[in-house]
Amino acid sequence: MRYEGDIYRPPSEAYSLLLQVTIGCSHNKCTFCSMFKDKQFRVRKVEEVLEDLESARKTYRNVERIFLCDGDALCLSNNKLMVILRKIAELFPECQRVNVYGNAIDVLHKTPEELKELHDNGVQMVYLGAESGSARVLENIQKGSTREELIEAVHKIEESGIQASVTFISGIAGKAGWREHAVESGRMISEMNASYVALLTLMLDPRAPICGEIERGELELLSPEEVIAETYLMLENANPTRKCVFRSNHASNYLSLKGNLPDDKEAMLARLKKAMEDTGMLKDERFRML
Repeated sequence: MRYEGDIYRPPSEAYSLLLQVTIGCSHNKCTFCSMFKDKQFRVRKVEEVLEDLESARKTYRNVERIFLCDGDALCLSNNKLMVILRKIAELFPECQRVNVYGNAIDVLHKTPEELKELHDNGVQMVYLGAESGSARVLENIQKGSTREELIEAVHKIEESGIQASVTFISGIAGKAGWREHAVESGRMISEMNASYVALLTLMLDPRAPICGEIERGELELLSPEEVIAETYLMLENANPTRKCVFRSNHASNYLSLKGNLPDDKEAMLARLKKAMEDTGMLKDERFRML
């Protein structure tokens, strides 16, 4: 297997074979993100990807999961993706799922038939970063997708049979915008009806442009207690109409939450309320290292 630069994958892909089909991220402008700032985006030659799959087959006896890196494998045409998926099926008949990062624009560029084709050939989940339900916050962080586009993309993913796993970021709106961020993110969760929602907490890397905003006083960070209050307000406004697996147990989070919406909403709110009364429940900064 050949890899270029640092490789990132969702926590739930810890035991997956990581296959780099693109280098970097085609958007790469989000102010909070430093993951691909040192890479010039390009699509790898399909022949190279197939060679890596051949190499992996010789190395690994059992591969049940494969994750397509880097930032947005869905920017590839279905013609290219299908060549890769067919090779995976040929070499790894034991593989149960192929998952990818995707952004809303790439999803919307695909037809419903193309997404269904990907699902029928092994793609089980698309990880999509929404970050915030607030149109103002999305513009500020240069997300490159509107609120409406994000919601439409998730609907399109789910309708194809693929599951959407959507991430939001606590604290990304700072002290001035946390209420709007919380309320609108909760409402977006309600409208999306995604299979999975994950909540991360803002972590700072000096390479991320958002650090300049903080240094200039344009963005004031939330305290751990304020992050918990923001999460409470977000969950209060999250009312999906079908089962949504909700997780806030990333290394970055101050408090671990696990449950299903809407069934476990009250229990998670009660845990958040308890944490607001007993701050000793919150994770120390030393243990939020990624």
